[in-house]
Amino acid sequence: MKKEYDFSKSKQNPYSRMLKQQITIRLEKETISYFKKLAQEKGISYQNLINMYLRDCVSSHRKPVLKWA
Repeated sequence: MKKEYDFSKSKQNPYSRMLKQQITIRLEKETISYFKKLAQEKGISYQNLINMYLRDCVSSHRKPVLKWA
């Protein structure tokens, strides 16, 4: 293993932007606080935790229960 590596000619991965898409979403403060607290306990960012939760919903075909007042 070298002591130093030269990354001056390296290129950014062209596929990295395709992996995730940035969006704007409005969430209740209580929801954000819940995920921030849980994420801190787990040692990950709350955005990653929300993404993991939503991804789990997609993979298990879980659908929300909608109850209108």
